[in-house]
Amino acid sequence: MSSLKMNKIRRAFVDADYGQMHYRIAGSPSDYAPLVCLHQSPKSSREFIEFMKQASNDRLVIAIDSPGHGESDVPETKMSIEGFARSIWSAIDALDLGSVDLLGHHTGAKVATEMAFQRPERVKTIVMVSALVLSVEERDQFKSQFQPIPLDEDGKRFSHMWTQAVKYRGPNVSLEQLAFSVAENLRAGEAYEWGHEAAFKYNEYFEDRISALPHRITVMNPNDMLFEYTPRVAKYLQNGAVVDYPDWGFGFMDTDTEKAVSEIKAALSDKPSKV
Repeated sequence: MSSLKMNKIRRAFVDADYGQMHYRIAGSPSDYAPLVCLHQSPKSSREFIEFMKQASNDRLVIAIDSPGHGESDVPETKMSIEGFARSIWSAIDALDLGSVDLLGHHTGAKVATEMAFQRPERVKTIVMVSALVLSVEERDQFKSQFQPIPLDEDGKRFSHMWTQAVKYRGPNVSLEQLAFSVAENLRAGEAYEWGHEAAFKYNEYFEDRISALPHRITVMNPNDMLFEYTPRVAKYLQNGAVVDYPDWGFGFMDTDTEKAVSEIKAALSDKPSKV
């Protein structure tokens, strides 16, 4: 049983220039900067539910569904990481959050990087869960792994999703949790791989963007499919570090929530002065 207070999560929508964005929010404003959580692709804010219940015991925590993910509307055309970042900023502005800390998971790490690049003065501290750095050859290999699978009566798309979920499941992740995860993949319909496509495109200049950031950045490296690639980001960090978590895998925020909250909070900014 967790020793941390468990807060209720509320859900709501905010208008964006392309449609509506869905978000989850927990906790109350405090002297700590609000923590904005950015999910991986093609998931949603749902992956932060257990984390948010505990992490919000001393601050406001918000997890936003990126355009085309979760319950946010699907844009008419594909979006770039730059577009995702601008949309998240529009939601933050609409919620009047001021300066924020960022927690980005996989694709969310790229979005966090771009958000800090776009508005560096509004970001205090960044925590990333994995940060993919690839050679040109590896970029092509990764792209080929995440091509959309056409629908057919045999359900190849769905069986592939389940096979991948089982293959990369982290320690102690239940079949029910895997089922919820796969269900999130399906919400965007035929746009379900747009987030990955945007992330792989952003890899072309990710190193330049993250190298330009003066913010304190902690990159958590769980033992998932990016474990061997993430340490490469260390040389691009002006003010940060990569920390390995070999005992964690996909789903660690659900299966080892209290430790995840403790580790992430330790990496976040100290109490800011009132502004």
